[in-house]
Amino acid sequence: MNELLLAATSLDVTPPPGHRLDGYAARTGLATGTADPLRATLIWLSTADDPGVLWLTLDAIAVGSTLSSELAAAAGAAAGIPPAQVVVSASHTHSGPSGWTGEIHPVIPAEREPVLADALVGAVRTATLERQPVTATWHSIEVVGVGTNRHRRNGPHDNTAGILALHGADGSLEAVLLDFACHPTTYGPENMKYSADWPGAARAALAPAVVGFLQGAAGDVSPRFTRQGRGAEEVARLGGLLAARVREALTSPGLELPQSAPAIRRTTLTLPVRSVPPVDEAEKLASVVESRVDTGSDDPSGRISQTRLDGARGQALMAAASLPPALDLSISTVTMGDVCWINLPVELFAVHGACLQADSTYPITRVIGYTDGYYGYVVDPSAAEAGTYEALITFFDQPTTHKLITETAAFVNS
Repeated sequence: MNELLLAATSLDVTPPPGHRLDGYAARTGLATGTADPLRATLIWLSTADDPGVLWLTLDAIAVGSTLSSELAAAAGAAAGIPPAQVVVSASHTHSGPSGWTGEIHPVIPAEREPVLADALVGAVRTATLERQPVTATWHSIEVVGVGTNRHRRNGPHDNTAGILALHGADGSLEAVLLDFACHPTTYGPENMKYSADWPGAARAALAPAVVGFLQGAAGDVSPRFTRQGRGAEEVARLGGLLAARVREALTSPGLELPQSAPAIRRTTLTLPVRSVPPVDEAEKLASVVESRVDTGSDDPSGRISQTRLDGARGQALMAAASLPPALDLSISTVTMGDVCWINLPVELFAVHGACLQADSTYPITRVIGYTDGYYGYVVDPSAAEAGTYEALITFFDQPTTHKLITETAAFVNS
């Protein structure tokens, strides 16, 4: 009889101060310190004769394709398994270093810093992964109060969290793989300290279990309408809300999953990059938007206005950049019994996540973004029509978005 084996560890990979933070075009200056640690968390599920899957979750704005490959190789070496068995996901915190991945989009110019990337990859490669028998259960819960649609409070938003709970032979909670969809943007552009934001606070509240956090279809979801402040206290409050719901869910038995290793399948989708308006037209739009923006307001309407200006400026930067004609997106599924995680290297809007869930033949389907690469926003038709921040800087037009969703769904069900 197979035993399901777990190896799990969480590494503090916080860089030293003095490096650029990522996530906000309006942010200037270098990191001055640490509000809370950034972590690389490894959760490896396998059996004695099956390498299974290793999830590596990182407190970062994104993991570009180069960094993803490096981290997959390093985690694979630590576990003694092929890199193809490793899934690398970013939490999308807006208070991590830009130097790990480098520039993820022309909207925020950045450079990869080899000293930071090498230190991160080296820490993962030397991680200690000792396996122990566990049992796996699944729990789904509703979480209210952490995030909503960030364009309109009652807009589309998946407010459920998925919980893979892993218990040791003595019944102790050894690890949790938690997914939820919401931008980690409690801290704003004025913050100059490293922080995992509310996912880090939720993880800390669930200690001593090792917690890996997977970011869902959060392209248009954030705490814009729910946050009551911008500091550490609010980070703890939002993370505590999520952690409390997880703890509540874990008081019930949950769905028992098989004692077999999870399986992974991969494919690559090649998608054309949209035609961006000419430089003069894009710059004219940015000037028009700038004349209408109140840059002094941080309430929801002010943030929506400010981000549209960021988008107009970002589109102008895209127009001036040399964009590739097409992008290769790595798509994967991880399955374990009735549960399927769909992994994509983009920021999906909530409606697209809901479509993939509805089209899936698996009873439980979780849609995870920011994984094994990063290629920006995938927006819905209403955002494209309204010219939102995300629509202005997306790499993809609506026909291409439809192609991505339909071909991903076909791959999941093949």
